[in-house]
Amino acid sequence: MTPLKRAIIEKAGHDYGFEHVLPAVGDVVYLGSARHPARVAISLVSQGFVVQLEQGPITLPPELDRSFANLPRIGHAFVATTEDALAQWLRRVAALALALPNQAAVDFEVQVQQALKALPAADIQSTEVQRMVRQRLGQDRYRQAMLAYWGGACAVTGLTLQPALRASHAKPWADCQSDAERLDVFNGFLLSANLDALFDRFLISFTDAGDLLISAQVSANDRLTLGLCDELKLRWVTPDHIPYLEFHRNRFENL
Repeated sequence: MTPLKRAIIEKAGHDYGFEHVLPAVGDVVYLGSARHPARVAISLVSQGFVVQLEQGPITLPPELDRSFANLPRIGHAFVATTEDALAQWLRRVAALALALPNQAAVDFEVQVQQALKALPAADIQSTEVQRMVRQRLGQDRYRQAMLAYWGGACAVTGLTLQPALRASHAKPWADCQSDAERLDVFNGFLLSANLDALFDRFLISFTDAGDLLISAQVSANDRLTLGLCDELKLRWVTPDHIPYLEFHRNRFENL
């Protein structure tokens, strides 16, 4: 590996979520970050950059398999044939590593403690103040994680206008048993505002295959006005979504 190629890899890492260059082994460059648990290894072949996840959340490998299904493979590694492809792969790995459980919950707890320390001593002791801080920061952290996980696009329509996107919970915030559940990116979907309003009120739901279910309470005229049709479905569903979808469908079916 030439110094120029090594410099290109290290710069791509710095620019796209891996600010730390770890000790190299031969012609393999290792990249990591203090902000998330993912570590990657990058080497060269004639076709381009061989990129492989060395460590990270257990839910990350299947997400990468789905996200980069069209990239060539060498064993468990991907081959990024261009510098742009390398940048896209690094950016996606970093975004997912920040969004997937349990990193979102860990980051959230750090943010809560920092926010509480900045408050007057009397407020820190208030249970209500602590609850409000946790809810405000939690909802913001959940939205950030959902935007990262879904690539900034609606899980159904692909809409990318962020002001019109909402981070929807399948199992509502108040019903969750822990912050880990509340911040789990699999507990809901990034939806356009109209779909979020219906999903939040259990007027629509989804099958385990991602097909849209519409409540009988939504009239045919309203379905037309809202752009609801049987062809709408989630862009993907993972096994980790299923328990939350089952919870949501139970409420949907018993509304």
